[in-house]
Amino acid sequence: MLPEDGDQADHPRGWNTGLSHVRKVTSYDVEMHWYRDWSAQCGNGCRVAHCYAVTSDASEHVIVLEDLDAAGFPVRHAELNLDGVKLCLEWLAHFHATFMGVKPEGLWQTGSYWHLATRPDELAVMAEGDLKQAAAAIDQRLNSCTFQTLIHGDAKVANFCFSIDGQSVAAVDFQYVGGGCGMKDVAYFLGSCLREEQCERSQNELLDYYFDALKSALDEQGKSLEWKALKTEWMALFAFAWADFYRFLMGWMPTHHKINPYSRRLTAEVIASINAE
Repeated sequence: MLPEDGDQADHPRGWNTGLSHVRKVTSYDVEMHWYRDWSAQCGNGCRVAHCYAVTSDASEHVIVLEDLDAAGFPVRHAELNLDGVKLCLEWLAHFHATFMGVKPEGLWQTGSYWHLATRPDELAVMAEGDLKQAAAAIDQRLNSCTFQTLIHGDAKVANFCFSIDGQSVAAVDFQYVGGGCGMKDVAYFLGSCLREEQCERSQNELLDYYFDALKSALDEQGKSLEWKALKTEWMALFAFAWADFYRFLMGWMPTHHKINPYSRRLTAEVIASINAE
């Protein structure tokens, strides 16, 4: 329900720029580093494909991975019920807990394909207005948060693989994994699998579920940090993360169906909070 990463040749505005090519090529390097150097740290709570071998030369990268279909994750979904959403939120919580506070060496310093520094073309063509003026402040708030982790960076529902019984999930596609606030994954994921009215109705329930799962995962891993401070900071940044992706959409595909009253409301709240400071 959300677009792909916007680098394809059939860009809705006809873009296929040098910047998008560099971004895509770098993403292949990042994914190679992820599977070679980082993926083995993921436990069952944030299941990924096992990496058997990685080779590269000047012309190609080869990554030999476990077949997740054969490993028990053959099901894909375009939309999810609340149980399915919660299962993926548990995956994200375990992932964020596993990598809380690490430095993204060999990965994107700022995870996600839509962050402001990597999308100057989309920003330039945005209509003038409050959101365009607030774009840098939104980006800065997300990038400067106290509690940083690794984020998947493209955590849409299409990148999750489910077991037949719907009780287990694994994730794929780590081209945009890197440092950041976990709310970027959460907001992007919810937008990928829920309709506007579902977001309105279930936002608080799902955020509470994610934070409960994150607290449990941190406790299981013996990671001691200021939990109340983390939850307060990240909870406040959910709307910023949503507004940040909305900013990207407004430049990349301003007719996209995710540009809706729910997105506009969250973005307006963010802009008002920035202007009040």
